[in-house]
Amino acid sequence: MRAKLIKELPLHLMILPGLVFIVMFSYIPMSGIVIAFQKFIPAKGLFGDQKWVGWDNFEYVMSLPSFTQVMWNTLFIASVKLILGLIIPIIFAILLNELKNQVIKRSIQTAIYLPYFLSWVVLGGILIDILSPSGGIVNGFLGMLGLPKIFFLGDNNWFPFTLIGSDVWKNFGYGTIIYLAAITGIDPGLYEAATIDGANRWHKVWHITLPGMRMVIVLLSVLSLGQLLNAGFDQVFNLYSPLVYESGDILDTFVYRIGLLDAQYGVATAVGFFKSIISLTLISVSYFLAYRFAKYRIF
Repeated sequence: MRAKLIKELPLHLMILPGLVFIVMFSYIPMSGIVIAFQKFIPAKGLFGDQKWVGWDNFEYVMSLPSFTQVMWNTLFIASVKLILGLIIPIIFAILLNELKNQVIKRSIQTAIYLPYFLSWVVLGGILIDILSPSGGIVNGFLGMLGLPKIFFLGDNNWFPFTLIGSDVWKNFGYGTIIYLAAITGIDPGLYEAATIDGANRWHKVWHITLPGMRMVIVLLSVLSLGQLLNAGFDQVFNLYSPLVYESGDILDTFVYRIGLLDAQYGVATAVGFFKSIISLTLISVSYFLAYRFAKYRIF
C-alpha cells in the first residue's frame, strides 16, 4: 500500500490544486446554509446574533401561490431541454458522420459550434431583435405568408418553447462535437465487416454506431440529470419580463428576486438549499441507474 502511494504521489500532487479550489469555493461557502434557518440580517454578519426561525422559511416558500407554478416551469423547461439536448446532437452527429465531403463537414461543424461561444447577453439581444413582433425577421416572414404575428418573448403560450428552442440551438453544436469524437473512436473494421455482410447504412448506424456511442451517451445523460432543476438562469434572466413570469419564471430567477431585490435572504437561501438537495438526489439516482443498466461507473 505504501509503495503504491509513493508511486502515485505525482498524480496526487497534480490533483491537489484542484482539490484546494474545490474546498475553498465549494465546501467552505457551504457554511452559509445556516441562513436558510435564520431571519438573516446582513449587518449582524454570517456568524452574528441572528434570529433562528427553524423551518419557517421553507414553510413560507411552500405557501407562496406562485411557488407551485415556478416548480412546474423549472421542471418542464429543464426536462425538455435535457431530452432534446441529448437526442438532437446524437442525430446530428450521426448525419454529419455520414458526410463524405470533409470541407462541407467541417464547415457545418464550425457553423453549429459557433453559438456555443456566445454569452446569453449577446444572444439575448440578437433574439430580441429577431423575434420582435414589430420589426423582427421571423415575424416579417410570418407576415409574408399571411400568418399572424407572434410575440415570442411576451406571450405565455410561446415563451417556454422559445427558451427551449433557443437553448437547443445554442448548445447542440457542443454535444455534436462530443458524439462525433465518440464515433471516431469506433473500429473502422466493424463497418467494413458489416459492409461485407450486406449491411446498409441504417443497419450500421443501429448495430455499430449507436452501441459504440453508448458509454458517452450514458455519461452525458448522468451528468445532465443532476442539472434537472437548472433551467438556465442566464438565458431566462436576459429574455424574460413580468409579462411572462407565469410561464417563464424558474427557481433561479425566483431566488434572485426574493433574495436580491426583496432582501429576503433567509427565504432565498432556503429555496437554494431545497434545490441543492433535489439535485444531489437526482444525480445519485442517475449514477446508480447508469451502473445498474449500463454497467458504467464514472468514479
